[in-house]
Parts: sequence; C-alpha cells; structure tokens
Amino acid sequence: MTLDQILIIAILLVTIGLFFWGKWRHDIVAMAALLACVVAGLTPAEDAFAGFGHPAVITVACVLILSAGLQRSGAVNVLTRYVVHDKAGPLRSMASLVGLGALLSSFMNNVGALALLMPLALQLANRFDMPPGRLLMPLAFGTLLGGMTTLIGTPPNIIVAGFRARTGEPPFGMFDFTPVGLAVALTGVVFIVLVGWRLVPKRSQTSAGSFDSSAYITEVRVPADAKVVGRQLGEVEAEVDDMQILGLVRNELRQMAPQPGLVVRADDILMIEVEAEALSDTLSRLGLPLEESSRDEDKTSNDPAPPHDEERGQGNHNDNGDDKRATDDEVGLVELAVMPRSTLVGRSATDIQMRTRYGINMLAVSREGGRAVRRLRTLRLQAGDLLLMQGPPDAVNDFASDFGCLPLAERSLNIPDRALAIKASLIMLATIVTVAAGWLPAAVAFALGALASMVLHTVPLRSMYDAVDWPVIVLLAALIPVAGAMESTGSADWLARSLMENLVHGNAILALVVVLVVTMALSDVMNNAATAAVMSPIAISVAAQVNASADPFLMAVAIGASCAFLTPIGHQNNTLILGPGGFRFGDYWPLGLPLEILVAAVSIPMLLWVWPL
Repeated sequence: MTLDQILIIAILLVTIGLFFWGKWRHDIVAMAALLACVVAGLTPAEDAFAGFGHPAVITVACVLILSAGLQRSGAVNVLTRYVVHDKAGPLRSMASLVGLGALLSSFMNNVGALALLMPLALQLANRFDMPPGRLLMPLAFGTLLGGMTTLIGTPPNIIVAGFRARTGEPPFGMFDFTPVGLAVALTGVVFIVLVGWRLVPKRSQTSAGSFDSSAYITEVRVPADAKVVGRQLGEVEAEVDDMQILGLVRNELRQMAPQPGLVVRADDILMIEVEAEALSDTLSRLGLPLEESSRDEDKTSNDPAPPHDEERGQGNHNDNGDDKRATDDEVGLVELAVMPRSTLVGRSATDIQMRTRYGINMLAVSREGGRAVRRLRTLRLQAGDLLLMQGPPDAVNDFASDFGCLPLAERSLNIPDRALAIKASLIMLATIVTVAAGWLPAAVAFALGALASMVLHTVPLRSMYDAVDWPVIVLLAALIPVAGAMESTGSADWLARSLMENLVHGNAILALVVVLVVTMALSDVMNNAATAAVMSPIAISVAAQVNASADPFLMAVAIGASCAFLTPIGHQNNTLILGPGGFRFGDYWPLGLPLEILVAAVSIPMLLWVWPL
C-alpha cells in the first residue's frame, strides 16, 4: 500500500466511524472528510468543491423542489381518496396505503411521500382499532421500497447513475432501475401486507386517534388554594387512575422519583405522566393548572423581545408588537411530530421563545415511548418527538410550518388548490418524460422543472430553498470528491482485491452478493446517500477484479443503499415513525430483517437476469 492509500482509507474509516457514532450531523462529517483529503493532498484544492456542481447533486436538489410542489398543492389528495376507500377492510386498506406510498416515492422524495400519507395511516389505525405502529412501519418501509424503482426515487439511485459514467458508459436512465427495483418493491410490499405487518411489535396504545405513542410527560403547578396542598404525593397519585408523579420542582430544585410520603406545598410543580385524552379530566379532578398555561398568566413585560429570526417566515408573526393570546374558545390541543429536518431539533421551547413569537404553549412531550427527565421548557427536542401544543389553530399551523413539524390531525397544513395541483403534476410528468425520452440530461431537465415551479408558483418563492434538504446536498457534494480520491489513489482497487482474495476468491456471483450485503449493512447505520457514494467506486473495482460488467454491481449498491430496515437511524422515514409508533430502537428488526433477506433473495437473480455479468 502507498502512503496516499493508507491516508484515504484512514480518512474513510474515521468518517464511517463518525457516521456510526452519530454525535455530529452527516453533512458536517462529510465536509470534514473532504477538507482532510485536501489538506492531505489527496484532492486538489481547485477541485475540492466541484461536487456542488455535480449533476447528481443538482438533480437531487431539483427533485426535492418538485416534490414540495406536489405536497403543497394537494396533488396527491384526490389520488388518496380514490385508492384508499372509506369502506375498505383492514387488509385492503393496508395494501392500498403501502402500495400508494411505494408508488408516490417512485417519483417524489421518500420523506415527502411518508409525510403525505402518515395522517391517513393514523386515521386508519384508529378506524380499525390497531396500534398505529402496525400501519406506520409498513408504510415507511413501503416508501423505501418504492424509491428503488426509478432514477429519481431516492438519492442513491442518482449517485449510482453518475458513477456509471466513470466506467465509460452513459449514466443510467430514468427507468433503468425499474426491472429489478419493481420486482423487489412488489415482492416486498406483498410480503409486508400479507405477513410482515404482523411482525411489528404491538406497542400499547390507548387510542390511535390521539396519535400518542405513549403517555405524555407534562408539568402542573400547585396553586395556594389547591385541594392537594398539604397532602402526600402518594395520596394525590392514588386519586387518579393511570397517572404517575415522576418528579417535583420546589424552589427551582428538581427531585426525580420523589418519595410518596412527601407533602405537597403551594407553588410546587409536579411532573406527571398521563395519557393525552385523560389529561383534561386529570387536571379537573386535581384542580391543577398546566405549568406552561399558568406561566402565561404571570407573563409580564420582563419577557425579552424576540431576537432576529433565523427561521423562515418567523419575522411576520409579531410585527405589530402584539403578543398573540387567545380566548379560551379559540385555543385547542394539537399534536405535532418533529420531522428529521426540523429546525427544532436540538433546541428547546425557551430557545425559540415559543410563546412570545406565536402565543402557543408546548404542554407535553412524548419521546420514543420513553420518559423525558428534564423540564419541558428546557428540554432539547429530537427528531421523532411528539409535542402536545396548545394555542389558536392558525398559530399552531404557522409554528408547524416554520419549524418543519408534521401535524398529526385530519386537517392538513397544505390547503389543496386544484389549479396548482394540476400545474405541479404536469411539471413533474413533463420532466419525467423529458428524462425518459433522453431529450435532456436529468440534471438539466429537473432544473427546468424547478424553474417552471418558480414561474408557475407551485412552490412559493420564499419556500423554494426551504424545500431543499441542504444537509443532504452538502453531504453529497463533499463525498463525491472523497470517492474520487479513493479511485485516483487506487484505494478502491486495493479494497476490491482484498474482498476478492479473502471472501469470494474470484467468484463473480459471490462478489455480487458480498457487495449487496455490505451495502445493506452500511445503510442501516449511516446515511443512504453516503453509503452509495462510498460503495460505488468499490463496486466498480470489484467488477473489474472478476472481469465482469460494472452494471449489476452498481445496481446492487442502489438496491442495498435503500434497504435501511433494521434501525431507526438508517433513514429519515424510520426516524419519523419512531415517536408516533411508540417504537424502541430494536423494534425494527422483527420486520426489517426478514424483509432484507427477501430483498437479497429476489434482487440477486433479477440482477443476474437483467444485468448479466
């Protein structure tokens, strides 16, 4: 091995290790890897940021914009009404839901497809008295399967198509992924609908209609005239069924798991666990107000003025200086799910001055079916958290839209507009036809589609850049030069030779299986786009080592990168259903592992048939 090979492999191993660790965002890690390659002399400084102009990066960004147009205009609403009938039984409804999710994700962003159908899945769970997780996980996995079927279905396909050009062949076309991807997706969907959903752990739910993954943690303040003053905590807890007192805050000091014999005093704050639908009855019986609501009454002019807003559109919520407050008949309770890309992630209600800016309160949080142990107003939110919000519907809608949260309710944030829906659908259709017919390269065609979306206002101009998942864009742009360094230093060839000598001994079919399995394993613990970028040059080198075409090996990378079925961190869709489904980290294996085995069993023969070695 040369020094350059040692350096690039060391950088790659550290990068993958940091992806596994998850301490820092994937885009930060990828940028650090790129800069390390530049400093080490593995990537020329003048080419360091060439990845930002790579066709794969441009295509991914433009696809996200077109997907946003379909979401915002309500273009999918009519299709949903026709596909999922109101009078259909559980099996037919699940088949329609998962099939529709797979179909949508073939032509739009996976997360967008899930976000559109997630409220419908929760409504169906309520209708059939099923745990929400038994519909949410099949839907999430169905959207991942559907992404395998077209060039634009998922970013890994676009990345793999770009790497094919390095073999001297033209990039993969729009439907080159369809023969293998469609066979895998159909088999996977049928398995999920007939068998797989029964493998999803059945987490205890009180009602799918309230969308709670478990009991909520909230805080109540003890007024001086409350009937619980002077009583022991054990007595208070016994008065209400299914309520548990988890902690007590007295004189700004927090006590977790306080003794049942502790006497309640005025101005104590009790941290309680209670089911969402029982919350109102619990407060009424105890005569205790929610802490966040009671703080509104104590709010004075000492509250700091809102700083300059960093999030989109927030500067308009309080322009006239009026604090948004609503009368009792205007406020309501709405549950929101924190999306993976939400700007709430890592921040607290205090950080964003939620009540000052929006006049709403965060009453409770449910996280991964577990318990939050910090004060609500200082709790750092995570992707997948469920938030119980109190406030005027319009204010809650504004908050959810600005911070990237998904309202778990029948009412949607996006008001359907028939004219815009037709425009958004025609733009997407025209773009797909242009690429499929080979009239224009994919990057140019989708850039024209994004421009048409701006001109025809299917995506508001102020939201155009918000539609782009910038961490993913930076991730791709940074890793493409790193992958180039692997090729230019000969490291990909060295790794390929090592695999050949130690695992497959020159057997091309076994080599194809190894590439697929390794890619699937990586995609379960690191970003799927990063997995495709890392594995593509290795796959090309492996193909060369066994004197085979690179096409089946690249297609194996595309299939494997979409198989993030074992963990909640492998794909954003898995993270999104974590809270609403009440799932734990290990709950993805019972369905995910058989599904991955099935995908491998179907894809290998199909790859050998469609893309001969």
